[in-house]
Amino acid sequence: MTDTLADRRRLLIATSAVGAAATAGVAVPLVASLTPSERARAAGAPVEVDIGKLAPGEMMTVEWRGKPVWILHRTEAMLASLEGNEAELVDPASAHPMQPAYAQNRYRAINPRYLVAVGICTHLGCSPSEKFGTGAASGLGTGWPGGFLCPCHGSTFDLAGRVYLHKPAPDNLEVPPHKYLSDTRLIIGADDDTA
Repeated sequence: MTDTLADRRRLLIATSAVGAAATAGVAVPLVASLTPSERARAAGAPVEVDIGKLAPGEMMTVEWRGKPVWILHRTEAMLASLEGNEAELVDPASAHPMQPAYAQNRYRAINPRYLVAVGICTHLGCSPSEKFGTGAASGLGTGWPGGFLCPCHGSTFDLAGRVYLHKPAPDNLEVPPHKYLSDTRLIIGADDDTA
C-alpha cells in the first residue's frame, strides 16, 4: 500500500509539473502578443523613455511615429538664453497650433528643464543639428545664444525650438503630445488629453 501512495504522489507531482510548463508555454506568447509591435510603435503607439541619466546640457533622440524626437535637458544658462529674444522670433508665445496647450509658453514645455520636440524642420522636413555653443565659437555669429540650425536652408531655432524671423521655416519645431510618469520617466505620444 505504501508503494501505491508513493506512486500516486510521483504521478501527481509529474502531472502538475507538466501542467505548469504547458501553462507557462501558453502564457508567455500571450503576454508578448499584448505589447505593441514595432509596426504599431511606428504607427504611433506611445513610447516610454527613461530620462533619469540625461545630464544637464545633454540631448537624446528617440523615435516616435518614424520621427526623431529630441529630449534636451536644459541647463540654467540655456533657460536664461530664452528670455529677451522674443522680438527676434516668428511665434514667441507658441500660438500657432503645432503643439499642445501646455507647450504654449516661453519654454514650450511642461517642465522647463526639458525640451521635448520633433527634430524635423518645419520648412522642408530636413533634420536640424544642435548648435549649443554660443557666440563666435558656434560659427553662427557673436550674438548666437545657442540652439539648432537646419543646414539645408539656414533656418535657426532657439533652445525652445522657436524659429527666428526671416528664415525659411514658417513655424516652431513641433512639440509632440507627452506627459511625465515620474521625475525620470516620460511617455511620448500620449498626454492627459489623449491617454
